[in-house]
Amino acid sequence: MSTSQPLLILVAGPYRSNTGDDPVKIAHNLQVMNQNSLAVFRLGHLPVLGESLALPLIKEAGSQQIGDAVFDEIFHPISRRLAEKVDAVLRVGGPSRGADEMIEIAERSGKLIFRDISEVPDLSAQ
Repeated sequence: MSTSQPLLILVAGPYRSNTGDDPVKIAHNLQVMNQNSLAVFRLGHLPVLGESLALPLIKEAGSQQIGDAVFDEIFHPISRRLAEKVDAVLRVGGPSRGADEMIEIAERSGKLIFRDISEVPDLSAQ
């Protein structure tokens, strides 16, 4: 895959992992993904987070709490579908079974895998 053109990059990291569902810790995890997404954008690419697509749908579908049936119906399936459609995945943050699954899906689909923002090609000067 050519990296001379902007890539659609899924930023995958922990959301709930190792948080005990503490909203402050979850917010921190989301902030890490958003910070990396901003860096991806500034490098000339289009970042996407599964959380950005899933969370509004989860709310609209009537989820009452993280991990309920509605949450589980939507949260990981959105990212799984994204991992098959994007050009690349950037893995950020600490341990996360879900983020690691996105890497596995992307690898099987022949996508580029970046394990650090420094690996993402800089197209900002183009």
